[in-house]
Amino acid sequence: MKKFLCALMIGAMTFSLAACSTSSDSDAVSGDSEAAATEDGGSDKVYVIGTDTTFAPFEFQDENGDQVGIDMDILAAVAEDQGFKYEVNVLGFDAAVQALESEQVDGVIAGMSITDARKESFDFSEPYFDSGVMMGVAADSDITGYEDLEGQKVAVKQGTEGADFAESIADQYGFEMVTFTDSSMMYEDVIAGNSVACFEDYPVLGYAINQGLGLKTVTDKEQGSSYGFAVHKGENAELLEMFNAGLQNIKDNGTYQEILDTYISE
Repeated sequence: MKKFLCALMIGAMTFSLAACSTSSDSDAVSGDSEAAATEDGGSDKVYVIGTDTTFAPFEFQDENGDQVGIDMDILAAVAEDQGFKYEVNVLGFDAAVQALESEQVDGVIAGMSITDARKESFDFSEPYFDSGVMMGVAADSDITGYEDLEGQKVAVKQGTEGADFAESIADQYGFEMVTFTDSSMMYEDVIAGNSVACFEDYPVLGYAINQGLGLKTVTDKEQGSSYGFAVHKGENAELLEMFNAGLQNIKDNGTYQEILDTYISE
């Protein structure tokens, strides 16, 4: 089902990178859940959750420098429902995954696709969003499909499903991949004409286009994986159980759909 991005969001994406230590954004995100946990007599444990920097509309900084987005709102709603405390570390996708692998964070929520390869290292929650990959090109580009990519450079973001999909068709369509660690740099490379296209999760690419970033889509959405909340394999089972229980509850009471409707619409 095709989704179009809501035009009521903030007018520009913020691409500044946050420090790898817990930022001031963490307190703003976790404050309500900490209060709820205290009132309910919950555990004093504070879970450290890693996330990406710019992956709007799932996580990004608003005009006040606060980390916001679908992932942040779901995490806050689940924590409030289940009465646990948390802090958010804004690390970047690869750094967040590496931090989870080395058990420097307790969990990761970052538009992370559930794949068989990742299941070897992580335990995932029930899916909280079904995604897919689309190709984006410059707004004035003449490219209309994958066939036009032969002999060209294509930008991808390291460690993403978009990168995996591009790699799977690179030989077939004869293009070279250029890898970036940040979505904004990937988009800028296409807009500047260094790469002729990029591959990205469709709600993320659509949000960027909706914000007037100078890109357009020219292909249908490719079937993708679902996003899940991840913990280190065999660790923090109680956190995973609370996330699953809270996710089901916020779906049942309508909070989940309200969150999606804030950022995307049918």
